[in-house]
Amino acid sequence: MTEVAFDRRMLEALVCPLTQSVLSYDAEKQELVSQAARLAFPIRDGIPIMLPTEARPLD
Repeated sequence: MTEVAFDRRMLEALVCPLTQSVLSYDAEKQELVSQAARLAFPIRDGIPIMLPTEARPLD
C-alpha cells in the first residue's frame, strides 16, 4: 500500500476542532497535533481526520 503525501499547505487552513488552536504536523506518525487539546489527529491516505473520536490522546 502506497502512502499518500499530506499537503502541508493545509496546515494554514486547519485548526483544532475543539480549541481552534494551531496544529503541528508530525510526519513520522502521520498526525496533526493539537498541544492545546492534547490530541493527535490521524492522517489517512493524505486526508486529515479531524474528528475528536478518531484522535489519540498525547502522552
